[in-house]
Amino acid sequence: MRSGQRLGRRFGWLWGAYGTSALGTWLAFGAFPLIAVQVLHAGPAEVAALSSAGAAVGAAAAVPLGPWVEFRRKRPVLIAMDLVRFAALLTIPTAFALGVLTFVQLLLVSVVVAAADITFRAASGAYLKTLLPAEDLLVANARFESTAWTTTIIGPPLGGMAIGLLGPVATVVADAVSYLLSALGIRATGGHEPQPERPAATPMRARDLLDGWRYILADATLRPLFFNTALFNGLVMAAQPLLAVLMLGRLGFAPWQYGLAFAAPSIGGLLGSQLARPLVIRFGQHQVLAVAGTLRAIWPLGLAFLGPGTGGLLLVMGVEVGLIFCCGVFNPVYATYRLERTATDRVTRTLSAWAVTTKATTALLTAGWGVLGALLGPRTAIGLAGVLLLATPLLLPRRSAALPSEPEPAPGRT
Repeated sequence: MRSGQRLGRRFGWLWGAYGTSALGTWLAFGAFPLIAVQVLHAGPAEVAALSSAGAAVGAAAAVPLGPWVEFRRKRPVLIAMDLVRFAALLTIPTAFALGVLTFVQLLLVSVVVAAADITFRAASGAYLKTLLPAEDLLVANARFESTAWTTTIIGPPLGGMAIGLLGPVATVVADAVSYLLSALGIRATGGHEPQPERPAATPMRARDLLDGWRYILADATLRPLFFNTALFNGLVMAAQPLLAVLMLGRLGFAPWQYGLAFAAPSIGGLLGSQLARPLVIRFGQHQVLAVAGTLRAIWPLGLAFLGPGTGGLLLVMGVEVGLIFCCGVFNPVYATYRLERTATDRVTRTLSAWAVTTKATTALLTAGWGVLGALLGPRTAIGLAGVLLLATPLLLPRRSAALPSEPEPAPGRT
């Protein structure tokens, strides 16, 4: 595991495709709510529905796709999901140009994109596990994490400039094109991918839709990690709309200050992802997972003490730097740990179930915290999320366990 080691041409194309689509996503960050407000004159309830209902329905739509993709070649699935997202997003600027764009169309596109995102992530994890040997997975995941934080730093400012110069749908066009370029990059990976074999020649049944969840819940180390990540991500994301209300409303921060408060600290994620592999080499995978997973839960409570002015801005940035740095260390280690713990013939179903649960939990908690914010005030609701986050480290795996033997029989097919 040398620093800067080469992972081959095929991984290079996959990495490039990931970076392209990630940049497109961050260029279009916040584009849907902005279009809903500025173009369609939507109210707060509609904007909230666009963020939460779209993700929740998209997660539900993705449920049957995990078992379906499991026994198919992953590269064609990845290309297809990119093309689906490209086509769906392209309908928005087309409808806008024709003057027929509606809120229902925005909602439907958000559902399609959410379902395709989940399917793509599940298939890409399985594809990566077949593309690289196990000892290179952490290197690959650290590079993906570094790329994610880099595009987080540069994407939103560039997207804001594009919206200011070209209008609210400009970044949606850029996002759509990024998926087309990603599809071309994945196609360029080439190579032979064997057809996964279905353990038994039986049609998919309704109970097979739950295979991913059954596998996770039966594993003594995946199970706590599953609940930890779903709750952590959901609580962190649930507080974000309330933080926007507090900063942009009551505390009077300018939009550029709000953007700076979250874009600049992403440098911490870039640094954390670079340190993940050296830390694992020195201290071990499980130790890094436990410590980074615990430390990331401490920071968000500080947002409840946010005040106005320069001091408040520095407080947000300090909290976000600490939080994002810990996430930058945790995320690639966690992604690698999850892949190693999951049998090859279960990866797609497991990652799909994981992503569906995370999306649904985030949507549910975001809606719930919106109600709490209205009843208790945004600061109190943010503080409550921070307090609950302090308990999430209790759900981290207590000890490492032996990797599963391969191959294994598929659940429900004996």
